[in-house]
Amino acid sequence: MPVKKILVVDDSPTERFYVVDLLTKNGYEVITAENGEDGIAQAKANKPDLVLMDVVMPGLNGYQATRTLTRDDETKNIPVIVCTSKSQETDKIWGLRQGALDYMVKPVNAEELLQKIASLP
Repeated sequence: MPVKKILVVDDSPTERFYVVDLLTKNGYEVITAENGEDGIAQAKANKPDLVLMDVVMPGLNGYQATRTLTRDDETKNIPVIVCTSKSQETDKIWGLRQGALDYMVKPVNAEELLQKIASLP
């Protein structure tokens, strides 16, 4: 089933606008959340086909939110791609250990992101 609905979780209005604009122009339905708690609630309520998760956010960070989503029976089948400014190899390894399917460093390359989404099963 191709990805149609994407949840973007990011506390930066600028970053959210950029990603939402990119995705809607490419035909995706986009839902947004400003923090980890809201991201989890939105994922449960809207059942997106994919979650794009920032890491550095107030309250529940992206690693914690990813771990919650990927371990909850209600949301564990929703793939998560971490999109963050944290670029260390240890950050990437930690993100993938929380259950993320992939890890991208900001600024996100638009073409690379669209390719990753298109290649999801």
